[in-house]
Amino acid sequence: MGEVTTSLQRPVTNTGRSKLVRHVDSFEIQPPAPPSHNGVPRSAWARARRRVSRWHRPYIMLLLLLDFAAAAVASLIAIETFDQSRAGFYNAEQDPTWFHTVAFGLLPLGWLVSLWANRAYDRRYLGLGPDEYKRVIRAGVAVAATVSFLAFATKTDLSRYTVGTALLAALLLILLNRMLCRFVLHVVRRNISQAGHRMVLIGTLPECLEVYTAVTRNPAAGLMPVAIHVTDGYAAAKGIETPVPVYAGRDILALVREVGGDTIAVCGSASSEPGELRRLAWQLEGSGVDLVVAPQLTDIAGPRVHIRPIEGLPLLHVEEPTLSGPALLAKNLMDRVAAGFGLLLLAPVFLFIAIAIRISDPGPVFFRQPRVGHEGRTFRVWKFRTMYVNAEDRLASLVDRNETDGMLFKMKEDPRVFPVGRFLRASSLDELPQLINVLKGEMSLVGPRPLPADDGDFLGDVRRRLLVRPGMTGLWQVSGRSDLSWDEAVRLDLYYVDNWSLAYDLSILWRTVGVVLARKGAY
Repeated sequence: MGEVTTSLQRPVTNTGRSKLVRHVDSFEIQPPAPPSHNGVPRSAWARARRRVSRWHRPYIMLLLLLDFAAAAVASLIAIETFDQSRAGFYNAEQDPTWFHTVAFGLLPLGWLVSLWANRAYDRRYLGLGPDEYKRVIRAGVAVAATVSFLAFATKTDLSRYTVGTALLAALLLILLNRMLCRFVLHVVRRNISQAGHRMVLIGTLPECLEVYTAVTRNPAAGLMPVAIHVTDGYAAAKGIETPVPVYAGRDILALVREVGGDTIAVCGSASSEPGELRRLAWQLEGSGVDLVVAPQLTDIAGPRVHIRPIEGLPLLHVEEPTLSGPALLAKNLMDRVAAGFGLLLLAPVFLFIAIAIRISDPGPVFFRQPRVGHEGRTFRVWKFRTMYVNAEDRLASLVDRNETDGMLFKMKEDPRVFPVGRFLRASSLDELPQLINVLKGEMSLVGPRPLPADDGDFLGDVRRRLLVRPGMTGLWQVSGRSDLSWDEAVRLDLYYVDNWSLAYDLSILWRTVGVVLARKGAY
């Protein structure tokens, strides 16, 4: 538990790092704070330039080596695949030195230069989000354009198949390297809490706790709050349990160094005073400490947020969600085509499952239940039956054994589920008949989960999830499924509604494969 050290007129110091002491009647006088920084260092040579956070340096070195090796391996693949690979190089058969220099030296080096120029090694884009992959693809396009221009300018008749294979193979291998490195980085961050940023949150206690909850929701992001410095209302915060120690009335830079932080996060209204945030940025110049601003704007994806400076004032523009237009038409077309092909290909699987269900428990093969869909329209969802025929009659006796909150009833060992049904649930095969709903346009491949029809279930913010079609899979399924609380499931559904895109749908479909194979949260 973290406690609050308060200050009335004088700053308070912490007497130890291992235990935070609450001062009520007596205060220890802190040494005078250093003079305010105006952004002009005394000496440009004496200014510290090394960042406190250094995890990215060995990571970038690893990426450089792997990217160079990937481009060289791609050249080797192309050379071994095509006999005419040396075409365009003078006397390449007798003296292949220049050819090998270009294939295994200059071309991989060109890849590194292009990746660097497209900021694919920028630490802000490493380890999280799609921007890193986008920049790798841009670098690949730049390399292809450069090679084409040089071949045209020098009138060199290169083997098009060889060049195309080398460039495409290099791009795919580099993307694969990035995925593997990111996976290892995430494992390190989750298991040993290393290779991340130690953050000090500044703001009111509610604002800081909200940011704490958001940044710690995904350990793979590598954001680890280690302290909170409250700017207002700290007297009322005394005695409140907090996940990290809470301080007040301290010099920010001194506090960051004391707790071993490397990043300051200004939360919400902490920067409301004009010029305060700018002066803080000046104070941090040359300290190696990063500064980030966490506005009171949550669950908004990057593509909807744009910074547009007006006369030195950075305005944060938030675009409306895309709930219509060509992208939605493409999504609907993809849903219908995929559902049609899926039903045809899975027909033998459907037959086998139907036989297994009838053998396990005589009764209907399918379970159909009213659900609420797009814009509140009710439809009947298709699922393979996984419970005994008297399951609804037995529900009343099991209500007090519900293992989840919210409107859904969930039990890990539900006695109403027969053995084959338990396997169907764990493997998510019971959801396959919902392809019929997708083909009819009642559902989508990706979207919020369809909930049982009940007028009382869709009040307040929850109704917003009805702006899109419910999905066979969605963000909640790939984030924990039944292991999530009701509030967390709703938050994920609303996040999807506000930030969906075709690329996001494909990403969720890809993640669904891993979640289904791992049987995570399925019961």
